[in-house]
Amino acid sequence: MSNNHLDNRSNTANVDIANSNTNDATVESNVRPEYDNEIQKIADYVLNYSIDEQSPNPTDAWNTARHCLMDTLGCGLLALRFPECTKHLGPDCPDQITPHGARVPGTSYRLDPIKAAFDIGCMVRWLDYNDTWLAAEWGHPSDNLGGILAVADYISQKNISQGQAPLTMRAVLEAMIMAHEIQGVLALENSFNRVGLDHVFLVKLASTAVVAKLYQLPRERIMAAISQAIVDGQALRTYRHAPNAGSRKSWAAGDATSRAVRLVDITARGEMGIPGALTAPQWGFYDVLFSHTNKDLATKPEDDRRFKFQRDFGSYVIENILFKISFPAEFHAQTACEAAVILHPHIKDRIDDIDKIVLTTHDSAIRIISKEGALANPADRDHCLQYMVAVPLLTGDLMAENYEDDYHEQHLSIDELRSKMVVEENEQYSKDYHDPSKRSIANAIQVFFNDGSSTEKVAVEYPIGHKRRRAEGIPVLEAKFRASLATRFIESRCQQIVELCDDQEILEQTPVNEFMALFEAY
Repeated sequence: MSNNHLDNRSNTANVDIANSNTNDATVESNVRPEYDNEIQKIADYVLNYSIDEQSPNPTDAWNTARHCLMDTLGCGLLALRFPECTKHLGPDCPDQITPHGARVPGTSYRLDPIKAAFDIGCMVRWLDYNDTWLAAEWGHPSDNLGGILAVADYISQKNISQGQAPLTMRAVLEAMIMAHEIQGVLALENSFNRVGLDHVFLVKLASTAVVAKLYQLPRERIMAAISQAIVDGQALRTYRHAPNAGSRKSWAAGDATSRAVRLVDITARGEMGIPGALTAPQWGFYDVLFSHTNKDLATKPEDDRRFKFQRDFGSYVIENILFKISFPAEFHAQTACEAAVILHPHIKDRIDDIDKIVLTTHDSAIRIISKEGALANPADRDHCLQYMVAVPLLTGDLMAENYEDDYHEQHLSIDELRSKMVVEENEQYSKDYHDPSKRSIANAIQVFFNDGSSTEKVAVEYPIGHKRRRAEGIPVLEAKFRASLATRFIESRCQQIVELCDDQEILEQTPVNEFMALFEAY
């Protein structure tokens, strides 16, 4: 057979293939794409961004990350008082021994990094007391600390066993800043809740990116891992809303950050990525989960279904993060709880004389936490605006124990107050909630009595954990951290931890394994 004949046959075949590609009903183009731009953007950020050189406020970023680390660990330690949380912790197989196992703070567990990530993530989210980010999407970026701490501790111990240097806490703080940024920037303009997806998707995505960096994977492997997180199937919000609210919302983020560690491990072993994970027609994330599940989005042009980026990745989110300092309560209710505490001394002796209570709030609070009817469990109660207001109106405070079944059963006056509450939206509150220059979380309360009198309308626009109240909030955050430590450790250990965490420079230089050893229970 002549070479000319081979060439002619090849050309004919190419023409046939080209022609057949025009028939969309019978064939698909098999030209493998480059990784989606959004995936590349995330990978390039974690690989190339320098907080010291590129952040407008590097000192603020590092300091806030340190305070976030303290607060998140404190929230986890507090959760260890609740058996419903601790039943999830520990090795999957009893008496399992894991060499170089990652420590779970406040416990004696040393686990493989995947399970340790779950346990740490479960702890820090259990009481709904760790930091918050509110925008088009909501969430809790410190949820990512589960994967970050578990992997950093594991890598450090393994490195030491091989005669190499451990990671330092500066690497942990850097990973926290970047995870906060990925989750938070994607949340600014992209509402996953409007298509029924839970915000823990962003935890899985952010944890995957920063954990891949901690493992020092190259750019292509980081993109491959991110693509695996995108196609992995995403959690529904069913367990966060009436009438199905339940305790899964307390471990969902631990599951997400743990899954991220697993996907990075799979990718590090050479598993191929999915370059068009987001944009593949019909099969990609945008078409499957970000458009057709929502009638409004399904009618929009294709470009409107893609992730929008209000700003480039930097250190904006960590610098503006919202701390839950005073109350273990869903963040949209934090200012309402503050207002209720202010009103408590004015109404505590007139509870039986109350005619109605008007709660003025913003649209997001109405969508997420405004409920009437019986509340089935603690997870139901800590996502009920009316319940979270009733308790401090009656007692002057709100604690995690106030959501428990036995407390609720002993205080039927809570439900009596709830029945007298009227919820109204203030459109200006809703606008200011979304305004990038404000990002307020305003609530107001006014109590009316049977004799026609009323209290003043008490409005709180910014909670104590807001950046606008940092000077006021940080001392309270530090006191919260010290109180959390005291629930698990003796005084000398508490003091050692506090002194270390108070010194930014020394903390950053501390090996991760040494830091985690301070939180180990014996």
